[in-house]
Amino acid sequence: MPRQAATGWDKGARASCNMSARGRGPGMTSNSTSHVGVEASVRTPIRHHFSTCHVARTQQLVAWRDRTSSFLDIAVSRAQVADGFRATLDSYQVDGMRFMHACTDPITQTRTAPQISTDTMRDYVFHVVLVGSGGVETTTGLYPRRKALQSRPGILALDMGQTMRMERECRSQVMALFLPRALVESVLPDAEALHGRVIDYASPRARMFLGELDALSSSIATMSGAEAGSMMATCAHLIVGAFARQCGLSGDARAAIRAAVFGRVRRHVERHLHEPELSLESIVAASQLSRAALYRLFEHEGGLATYIRNRRLREAADELIRFPKSPVVEIAYGLGFSSAADFNHAFRRAYDMPPRDFRAQARARKSRASGQKSVASITP
Repeated sequence: MPRQAATGWDKGARASCNMSARGRGPGMTSNSTSHVGVEASVRTPIRHHFSTCHVARTQQLVAWRDRTSSFLDIAVSRAQVADGFRATLDSYQVDGMRFMHACTDPITQTRTAPQISTDTMRDYVFHVVLVGSGGVETTTGLYPRRKALQSRPGILALDMGQTMRMERECRSQVMALFLPRALVESVLPDAEALHGRVIDYASPRARMFLGELDALSSSIATMSGAEAGSMMATCAHLIVGAFARQCGLSGDARAAIRAAVFGRVRRHVERHLHEPELSLESIVAASQLSRAALYRLFEHEGGLATYIRNRRLREAADELIRFPKSPVVEIAYGLGFSSAADFNHAFRRAYDMPPRDFRAQARARKSRASGQKSVASITP
């Protein structure tokens, strides 16, 4: 079991703000108002440290938003700006894996479809709450949406290629392990199904993962790149295995059969996504499985029919951006929707905006990102 941070959030935050060179490990530096990257070497993994402790009170939340804007959206209200926002972040990267430890005031952060369409972040993230009495509620899925509550220490899996909204209701201390998509999917080919799932500390693998992650957090500042990479890889195999077992996709012969059938049905859906004939009925006929069996396989997704609809909506969101000149109705009919009205209703319900607004928002975001890159390229 990981240590329960007996010193409390405030003490941890002060420690992060006042971190001395002795605590950073060989070759590491820190800056309280901007991240510092250290070149990878045989001695240390790449480290980034960021804190709002020495930022002007009314600029703290904006500084945090700007720091995380490459992969998260954070709403900034006047009240939050006035109150200030205390936060620290330490992350370590090696071999494409990243370990993160953060302490923050209450915050809501989202990963939206327009943002996903304009960035390259596609890692899987395993998120652990260490301190936070109010809990962390994460909403995933399109429609119906699923809510996962980490009201006591538990592990949340997120696919950064899918939308989510995370609300931390109180000051929180969290750890997260970011793993490359290829690494996770080499162990669990249908890993997208992990998105939004939570497991507690009950299983042996989950306990081992948390113990390893806690040990990593305690020692990574003084580890070599090889040592940190080895421990992260161990954590990766433990946590992916724990989730695979929870999903019933690994373990015994029955689980192996279930995983094979689950993967076969998902691949069938992907191959026929643009065909109007794709439906629950057509898959029942093709797979020779009962409706009840198919529902159980996709129960976490709301059932197979819901899974098909949401996959079509995600593909539609992608095509709205990839093919900016294609009429919305053409994309809708190409993905099996029976009418423009049916598509607009389903899309608005899933993304909280009509398709044309979604396309415009994604285009504006892409334009801003291109402008920022251009400025960065000419800044001496």
